[in-house]
Amino acid sequence: MSAAAMALPPEMVWQRIESYVAHRWTERAVEWIVEGPGEWHPPLAPATIGAVEVWSSTDAWEAAELRPSPLGGYFLPASGPYRFTADVGGGDVPEAVMEAFRRLAEYMANKPGKAGARSESVAAGSINISHSRSPSWMAQAMQNSGAGDLLRNLRRV
Repeated sequence: MSAAAMALPPEMVWQRIESYVAHRWTERAVEWIVEGPGEWHPPLAPATIGAVEVWSSTDAWEAAELRPSPLGGYFLPASGPYRFTADVGGGDVPEAVMEAFRRLAEYMANKPGKAGARSESVAAGSINISHSRSPSWMAQAMQNSGAGDLLRNLRRV
C-alpha cells in the first residue's frame, strides 16, 4: 500500500467495508429487537444466539423457546416483540476482503482536488491536461475502487 493509504486510520476503512457487507471478523455483542410473526434470520454472520426473550403481558422480558424455521432461521409464532442477544464475528479475514481493504484505502487516499470542483486543468505550453471528478466521488468509493466487486458475495448472510 502507498504511504498515503497506510496513513489513513484502518478503522475508517473497516467501517466502510462493514457497512457494505453482512459479515463481521471482529467479535462483538449485539442485540436485535424483532417483531413477529414469521421467519427471522440474524442479519449478520457468523452469529451465535445466546438468549431469546419475548416481551410478556407482565411488562417484562421472559425467556422464549423458538422453533427453527425451514430455512435455518427462527419461527416467531406471535407478534412479540422478541429480543435476540448474540455474539457476532470471528474467523480469519479472507484474501478477497483484504484486497478490498487495500483498494478502498488507496482510493480514499487519492487527492480529491478542490472541494466541490468538477474538473481541474493543467496547462504546460501547448499541452493541456484536464481531469474531471464527480462531487460525489467519495460516496462512490466502494464501487469505483473495485472493492465492491470483491465483497459482492458477502452482502447477505
